[in-house]
Order: sequence, then structure tokens, then C-alpha cells
Amino acid sequence: MATDTHTARRPVLAVLPRVTGLLNRAVTIALLALLVFWLAVNFVQGPGQFGSVLLIGFTNGALYALIALGYTLVYGIIELINFAHGDVFMWGTMITVSIAGTRLGLDGSQSGIVTFFGVLAAMVGAMVFCGILNPTIERVALRRLRNAPRLAPLITTLGISYILSNAAQFFYGPNYTGVGAILPSNILFLDWPAKSLIVILATIPLLLALTYVVRRTRQGKAMRAVAQDMDAARMMGVDVDRTISFTFALAGILAGAGGTLYVLEITTTRYDLGQIGLLAFTAAVLGGIGNLTGATLGALIIGLIQAFNEGLSWHAPGEQWTTSIVFSILILILVFRPQGLLGQPEADRA
Repeated sequence: MATDTHTARRPVLAVLPRVTGLLNRAVTIALLALLVFWLAVNFVQGPGQFGSVLLIGFTNGALYALIALGYTLVYGIIELINFAHGDVFMWGTMITVSIAGTRLGLDGSQSGIVTFFGVLAAMVGAMVFCGILNPTIERVALRRLRNAPRLAPLITTLGISYILSNAAQFFYGPNYTGVGAILPSNILFLDWPAKSLIVILATIPLLLALTYVVRRTRQGKAMRAVAQDMDAARMMGVDVDRTISFTFALAGILAGAGGTLYVLEITTTRYDLGQIGLLAFTAAVLGGIGNLTGATLGALIIGLIQAFNEGLSWHAPGEQWTTSIVFSILILILVFRPQGLLGQPEADRA
């Protein structure tokens, strides 16, 4: 009798994963349908507003992409979540304000050529500073912990985050600092902010340059080799320490560029801006941390979610719910698809 009962339970247990999968798929389709319906209603009620919010979403996504790629580059090569990366981005904004506002005095009244080269100088300065700061953090604080338990370098990056934040508060004060409206309000005949379009257009060549470096250059091949197998790469003659430092420098350069574009868009910054890195980290996890394309896709999705939530008028939760919504997405991704949208499941390293 017990054998018959055990045999009868087998088909039920065998069907359970399939039923669960179908249920998850049905819930996903229902949520997507509700999302499409909500967006369609907002578009019909205010197409102009919807277009402006869409542009803001792409702008936010472009900024988050530059930060999220830093997270995913470092994780892809040494499997470390560098929680200090958001504060490296914050220092990029501070350096931009120092160069563009304090040193060059850009305020939007200069000619186009002067503004262009002034912004370019500020961006280069922020990229150089962050490109030096990030590998310095790796060399001083993280290299000796490379073989330690994973919790040790993770806690160290949190400590570095507080140090960078407090240092910015010491040098720049606790209040907001920034520059004037450097860029014009509109571009040509379009009723769109020029600064938003410039942020998007400036991000594209940066992403293309990163793709070229990682996939086509010798140092990029070394990065991929170290990410694949650090010990094997060392045996084949790859300078692992130099490659990891280069990766941190590359992540810092992107954060510095993102800092400049953020100041052009928002015009103000503060010492606690590093918290924006948590949104970028969520974007990296959403797309698949360790996957460059996934990080960019996740950043665009998070940027659009934030813009739609804060900018649309019909049944939008509002700005105060943005953080809760983003981290709810993070939790759902970690529970149901921890590898992210474009990531692949991987076994832990031995």
C-alpha cells in the first residue's frame, strides 16, 4: 500500500516544475501586458509629455550605463562587487565642477567653441583623475585581499566608499555645489533639452571605444584571459596584476566621463552622490553582471523605469517610490533569474 502511494506521488512531483514554470510565465506576461497598457494610456493622454519623459529615461540610462559598466568590468575579472565605484563617479562630478566652474568659469555665456573645449577639458580631467583613483584603490586596499575570503574585500570597498564620501565633504563642504546651465536649453527646432541629447550622443562613442578596447586590443584580450582563468593566464605570460589594474583604470575612466555628463545634465552635485551607484549596480545585476551588453541594457531599463515612474501622470507611483521599485526589481532578479537578462549561469570557481 505504501509503495502504491509513493508511486502515485511521482507524477505529481514530476509535473510540479512544469506547472511552476507555466505559472511564472503567465504572471510575467500579465505584468508586461499591464505595463504596456499603462504606458499606452499615458502616451494617449499626453504624447508630448511622454516623449520628454522617454528622452529623460534614455539620458538616465546612458549615465547609469557608464557606471554599471565599471561594476561589471571589475566583477567580470575578479568577481568583486566594488561598492566604492559610485563614490569614484561622485569624485568625477566634483572634478568636473572644479575645472568647468571654478577654473574655467563656464556658465553658458561663452561661445560654442569655448564651451566645447571647456567641457572637453573638464571631461578629460575627470577621466584622468578617476582613472588614477580607481586603480590606486585596488593597489593599496584590495590587492592584498585578493586571496582572502570574499567578505573581506567586499567590506573593504564599503569602507573605502565612506572614506571617499567624507573626503569630498571635507574638501567641498556638505552643501550642493555645481555649475551654471552650460549647455543651451533647446537644440535647433526640437523642443528637447540639448543637454539630454548631448549626454546620449556622448555616451555612444564611449561605449564603442570600450567595446573596441575589450575585444580588439592586446590588453583587452589579457582582460578576457584573466576573467576566464587567472592561473592559466598567468602561466601563459599574462601580467595579472597589471591587467587587473588596467581594468580598474578603465572602470574609473568611464565613471569620470559619467561624472562630467551628469554635471552637464543636472548641474549640481554633493558628497553623498555615490548612492547613485546602487542604482547602477542594480542595472548591472538586471542585465547580467559580468556582461557588458547586459549592463548597458539593464541601465537603459532602470533609467526608463525611473523616468516613467517620476514623469508620467496617470497612476504613476511618484518619485518617492523610485528606490523601492528599483530594489524590488533587484530582489526579483536575484530570486528568479540571478544570472540576469543576458547572463549565463556559472558554476562557482574551485
